[in-house]
Amino acid sequence: MIVAQGLTKAYGHTPVLSEVGLQVGKGEWWGIIGPNGSGKSTLMQLLSGVERPSKGSVRLLDRDIGSYSRKALARIVAVLQQEGLDPTDFTVREVLEMGRYPFLNWLGREEQDAAPLIDSIMEKLELRDIQERRLTELSGGQRQRVALGKVMVQEPSLLMLDEPTTYLDIHYQLQFMEMVDAWRQTSEITVISVLHDLNLAAQFCDKLLVLHEGRVAGVGSPEEVLTEAYISRIFRVMPSVVKHPENGAPQVLLTAKRSRK
Repeated sequence: MIVAQGLTKAYGHTPVLSEVGLQVGKGEWWGIIGPNGSGKSTLMQLLSGVERPSKGSVRLLDRDIGSYSRKALARIVAVLQQEGLDPTDFTVREVLEMGRYPFLNWLGREEQDAAPLIDSIMEKLELRDIQERRLTELSGGQRQRVALGKVMVQEPSLLMLDEPTTYLDIHYQLQFMEMVDAWRQTSEITVISVLHDLNLAAQFCDKLLVLHEGRVAGVGSPEEVLTEAYISRIFRVMPSVVKHPENGAPQVLLTAKRSRK
């Protein structure tokens, strides 16, 4: 689906990424993890075509990503940032309709009626009852569902998520990840996500790529990457790793350093 080789990015004389590579197959869910400042968001910008590398290449469907027009790229790749959507006066339905922009002709029209698709996605995301409400009237969790609906309406083959659960409570974090996973199961969409929550990453991602100081520090399954020794070295904490009682995914427990009375 997407192959990156030797990705290097510097801003002026400041290096951010150095010789990063990955190969993501169709239908896979990859998680990008690592400490703050390790280059995760920069890597996502390079993979999505927003930024050009100082060195190296990104090939999407066996074509250099820079060879796609902006509209053609938007028909393949959708990006959802951690902020999701700003509270605006647009209604929920109007925002979802914006997801069809890559398919509009020069007259601003689409050959096929997208209304049935939009209705179906609103039903899946439980947005139908609030479709006429404005984003200013919604909670953060509701706005993030609308943001997901907008990219689903875009019908991409590759979904990129940059810390999508940062501002959500644990209920909406899990709900959001489950919705993405359900979409992947039915459409075989490929997902690449930057995640801070290692436990969510372990439960949903097929592969993890670890960045540390702008370089790849490890690649593998959650079981291979999320070990006590590895987490201690990369994140500088002393964790305990246990298996999830229901699905067996590695789960990271942290112990706070505090005095006992």
